[in-house]
Amino acid sequence: MSDSSRLDALQRAHTREAIRLRMRQPADHGYLSDGVLGGIDGCVTTFAVVAGAVGGALSAKIIVMLGLANLLADGFSMAASNYLSVKSEREHVERMRREEEEHIVHVPEGEREEIRQIFSTKGFRNDVLESIVEVICQNRRLWVDTMLMEEHGLQLAGRHPLRAGLATFIAFVLVGLMPLLPFFTATTNVWSGFRVSTFTTAVAFFAVGTVKGWVLRRSMLASGLETLLIGSVAAVLAYAVGYLIRQMYLA
Repeated sequence: MSDSSRLDALQRAHTREAIRLRMRQPADHGYLSDGVLGGIDGCVTTFAVVAGAVGGALSAKIIVMLGLANLLADGFSMAASNYLSVKSEREHVERMRREEEEHIVHVPEGEREEIRQIFSTKGFRNDVLESIVEVICQNRRLWVDTMLMEEHGLQLAGRHPLRAGLATFIAFVLVGLMPLLPFFTATTNVWSGFRVSTFTTAVAFFAVGTVKGWVLRRSMLASGLETLLIGSVAAVLAYAVGYLIRQMYLA
């Protein structure tokens, strides 16, 4: 898109009507970031298991069993951790909401003064400042929300814990399954399967990395290469550990 086209789109998005419609819509809390994180971790950990097993000269069937066990166990663990993390954030917001509501009941003038000082630091003075304080403090919900955001720096609307956990688990399993696919065929030679697994995993690393770059509005190429490099280092380390352990037991 050219600079003039982007400018036109930006101006259309900031007309009075466009702003009014956008502000009335609920905040969009996408779960793409949860999926990207799960996909990267799933691919890294599963391919690390594959590389370590190949380095240890294990059979294709053993590689599949170890890989699947790791895939499901680690995927569930990561999804549960994300679920609990998001849930804790929401519980913290609700706890602080109850505290602020209690403060308003018992020390309303002190809470009004906090609102006054918050907006005073933003540059409002005299009658304008008092009008802002009066408007906010007339609405209990607005009063509490303002305190949560301005005093405590909390985000009032957040992701749903279960959806965040599911997005992480699904991406972890789907992307993490790619390094294992070449070993599902019983007749597959381990080394030929490992070569195919290396290629498909590299593609998966790069693809997930480019998605991460798109989500973070970074260079998609740089992000893809970065993720590929991280995955490659993890794979080399896992292979080296498997190889060394095999040499120790064969010595």
